[in-house]
Amino acid sequence: MKEPRPRPTFRHERACMAQGARFICGVDEVGRGPLAGPVTAAAVILPRRGIPRGLDDSKKLSPARRRQLAEQIKDCADWSIAHASVAEIGQLNIHYASHLAMRRAVAGLRQRPCMALVDGKRLPWGLDCPAEAIVRGDAACLSIAAASIIAKVERDRIMADLAQQFPGYGWEQNMGYPTETHRRALAEKGATPFHRMGFPAIHKILCPDPSLNL
Repeated sequence: MKEPRPRPTFRHERACMAQGARFICGVDEVGRGPLAGPVTAAAVILPRRGIPRGLDDSKKLSPARRRQLAEQIKDCADWSIAHASVAEIGQLNIHYASHLAMRRAVAGLRQRPCMALVDGKRLPWGLDCPAEAIVRGDAACLSIAAASIIAKVERDRIMADLAQQFPGYGWEQNMGYPTETHRRALAEKGATPFHRMGFPAIHKILCPDPSLNL
């Protein structure tokens, strides 16, 4: 019999509270891999009681369930969403742009956190509070899972809006990721102002190597 998949818990937050922390925020970003659109981050300070049930890594949830949980999180928690633009991704690279969005998200919280629990291997530079990096934190830590959910819902909304302005790339479905529809439209229609022109994948599509056709 297959064992049930582990779910995020509140143990990381409790460990911080045991050390005296009062406000602990989870931080996550969405949108490192797409060829278009901003990278979006969220920070969430969950309440000690009344946490919505069913919080999980946003990738494990259906779009409808993510939207439902996002509203519940916003109703009960201190939360903030921030972005790094396509221009900033081009200037900084996607790694540092993701960290910029995370810093902005933490800075946007109403309460200054005593500790930030950040998804990933590396901490964003410049955070003005102590922090801990948690690999696969969105699958292990409830606060990070909550951040992943509201960041994903917000970025999906942005890409659906952009799809109305730039039809044909399938952004309302692929959210800017390099699906066959997106790659074909990019080759046929060219790039938009919201494409990440510094990404090698875009250069390969727009400027294919002619020797490969020999």
